Amino acid sequence: MTPKVVNWLVLLLRLVLGAIFIVAGVSKIGHAIEFAQQIAAFRLLPQPVIAPMALALPFLEVLLGSYLVLGLFTRISAWVAALLLLAFDGAIASAVVRGLSLSCGCFGPNDKSVTTWGEVGRDVIFVLLAVIVALRPPGMLALDRRIGNAS
Repeated sequence: MTPKVVNWLVLLLRLVLGAIFIVAGVSKIGHAIEFAQQIAAFRLLPQPVIAPMALALPFLEVLLGSYLVLGLFTRISAWVAALLLLAFDGAIASAVVRGLSLSCGCFGPNDKSVTTWGEVGRDVIFVLLAVIVALRPPGMLALDRRIGNAS
């Protein structure tokens, strides 16, 4: 692949991942109680962690998605995205292995998708896409290029 094609591909991946995080975060903002219940249903985290996570995670997702879309702090953002997606994937896989059919809570209270191996596979693909973005220069139209952070 030529460098120009790679730059456009990274831009496309940044936009897709960023949009996913923004939509996921925005759909949960204002629904902390429901999101906390979805997190608690996985039975993985101590109770004192759940409410703060339900409040903070949507805003982190929107911020992270915005950074990816803008191409700002691209590599760090992509690594954080990969780690978050990996954690989400681990939680979903854990539920599937334990026979729990839960709402993943990925896209707010109206998201009807449940924990399945298909959801796990989808998130593995997202992790791989985030890793590709993290390992490459930030791509076309990235603010990192304007501030000299495009190595």
